[in-house]
Amino acid sequence: MNHYFNHHTHSHYCDGSDHPEAYVHAALKAGFHTLGFSSHAPVPFKNGFAIQTRQDLETYCQCIRKLKNDYRDRIDIYLALELDYIRGISEDFHDMKTEWGLDYTIGSVHLVKNGTEKGLWFIDGPKVESYDKGLQDIFGGDVKRAVKTYWDQVNQMVLTQKPDIVGHLDKIRMHNKDRYFTEDESWYEDLWRGTLELIRQSGLVTEVNTRGIYKGRYHDLYPAVTILKEIKALYMPITLSSDAHSPDEIDGHYAQTIRILKQLGFEELVFYSPTGWKAQAI
Repeated sequence: MNHYFNHHTHSHYCDGSDHPEAYVHAALKAGFHTLGFSSHAPVPFKNGFAIQTRQDLETYCQCIRKLKNDYRDRIDIYLALELDYIRGISEDFHDMKTEWGLDYTIGSVHLVKNGTEKGLWFIDGPKVESYDKGLQDIFGGDVKRAVKTYWDQVNQMVLTQKPDIVGHLDKIRMHNKDRYFTEDESWYEDLWRGTLELIRQSGLVTEVNTRGIYKGRYHDLYPAVTILKEIKALYMPITLSSDAHSPDEIDGHYAQTIRILKQLGFEELVFYSPTGWKAQAI
C-alpha cells in the first residue's frame, strides 16, 4: 500500500476508459488519501481527446462533485481540468477555473501553434507518424524552430495563465527519441532552463508524470531526470501523477519513481488538500 495521491486522472468523459467511480475504487485499493480528476477541457475544434460540449462538461463536474460527497469519509476527491494552452485559441484558465468551480488546474501543451500559420503540431498521442508529419507540414522540418516554439508556448502559458500544476513539462521529447535532436545539446538545455526559472518565479507546482514509462512510449519521466536535478537545486515544489487513463494505471510506476526521487535528494512531494497545497514526506 502506498499512501499517496494522483492529481492527473482521465475518465470516460474525455479519452479515459472508465467511469470516474472505477478510478476511485482503484485509488482506495492503492491506499491513496487524495484523488483529483482532470479531464481534458473542451477545445474549439474537432478532436478525439477532450470533453466535447458545455453540457458534457457540466455533467462531468456534477459527477465528480457527487463522488466527492459520497466518498468524503474515505478519500479526498477534487475537481479539476487539464487545460490545453494554445495562444489565441484556448480559453483563459482563470475564467475556466472560476466558471466551473475547479479546485485546481493543470496546464499542458499538446498542440504547438506556428505563429499565425494554420495547423497545429500534435506532439502527443500513440503515433510517432503524427509527430513527424506535423514537424514537416507545419515547421518545414526545422526542428530547432519547432522545439523552441513549443517551449515558448509553455512559457506563455506559465506567464499568462498560471496553472496550479504544469503538466508533463518536457513532453516534446516523447516522439523525438533522439532522432531530430538530443537532450544534451546546449540550445535545448537553454530552453528548458529558461522555462524552469519562469515556473519558479511564478510559484507553480511541477508535475512528475510517470505515463511515458509505464506505457512504453519513453524511457524517462516527464520532466527528465536531468531537469529534475535542476528542480531540486532550485527548491521548486513537485507533485507525483500517473496521468491515468484507466483505473489500473492509477499508481503506474509510482514505487520506482519514488526511489528515483529519493536518489535525487527529494524529501517531499506536495498534494492538494482542503486547505491548499501541503507537503508530504517520501
